[in-house]
Amino acid sequence: MTTLITGATGFVGSAVARTLARRGHVLRLLARPSSDRRNLDGVDAEVVIGDLTDPASLARAAAGCRYVVHVAADYRLWVPVPEEMMRANVDGAVAMIRAAADAGAERIVHCSSVAALGQIGDGTPADEATPTNEADFVGAYKRSKYRAERAVLELAARESLPVVVVNPAAPVGPRDIKPTPTGKMVLDTARGRVPAYIDTGLNIVHVDDVAEGHALALERGRIGERYVLGGENLLLKDVLALIADVAGQRPPRIRLPEALIWPVAWAMEKTAPITGIAPMMTRDHLKMARKKMFYSSAKAEAELGYKARPVREAVEDAVAWFRAAGMLRS
Repeated sequence: MTTLITGATGFVGSAVARTLARRGHVLRLLARPSSDRRNLDGVDAEVVIGDLTDPASLARAAAGCRYVVHVAADYRLWVPVPEEMMRANVDGAVAMIRAAADAGAERIVHCSSVAALGQIGDGTPADEATPTNEADFVGAYKRSKYRAERAVLELAARESLPVVVVNPAAPVGPRDIKPTPTGKMVLDTARGRVPAYIDTGLNIVHVDDVAEGHALALERGRIGERYVLGGENLLLKDVLALIADVAGQRPPRIRLPEALIWPVAWAMEKTAPITGIAPMMTRDHLKMARKKMFYSSAKAEAELGYKARPVREAVEDAVAWFRAAGMLRS
């Protein structure tokens, strides 16, 4: 029962690998030659070299695999060349699903994101059935995940492929080595470097619960369906206060209006290509923040048996790991 996992050197992918290993899967992990493999420490798996932009390497990786779980993606909220993200997240996803299908995989799980779903925005949780319009997707990352999900589902429907899609919310927890944008929010707040907040909301989930959701989708998910893997819906103010409390910091108390931050975001975007440093805030960030990013996992709970732990546990595990990794002082 060999299972191929892409993106297993990353935050979510490594959690998926550990979860499937505990379930008895024989693992084959796709990694780029330059990938940081620290997250694979202690994972018994065959590592094969490949890249989402190299279809031949994907075919070699998928050969003989009964299951394929495609987690790999470029997860950044700002990129200097958006076309590169589109190639990785959209073309790469289609190429991986194609390779898995050609190899005869019995079940393929595609890791999408809640970023690919429609939003209601007023505090009402969205779900898999919330209407979408590509014009509403702000930023290269959201557009790439939306286009990738649509392309994968259209290919699967056209060729009757055994694909199930999962849509994780914002994951938090151990082994966020880069860190991801969500992990950076946790780390910066735990360091006391976030003095203010904007009025928005998001869904936070433990990365290990997301990994469990992948395993459940592989085992129980209905072909052609999507499943939100979320945790708790919280205002950003409350998320930051929770992180600060766990880390022993003072919570941010200043609410910043969008009009005040807009010129700062513009300036950060303009200087980023010169400095090579990703901006802390962009105009796309502010546009996204206008809608509360709340989601419901009711479908996954009912059909897969998915269940998320309290978000405080996710934050505690993330802060503890950052400290153990030397990324956060005690």
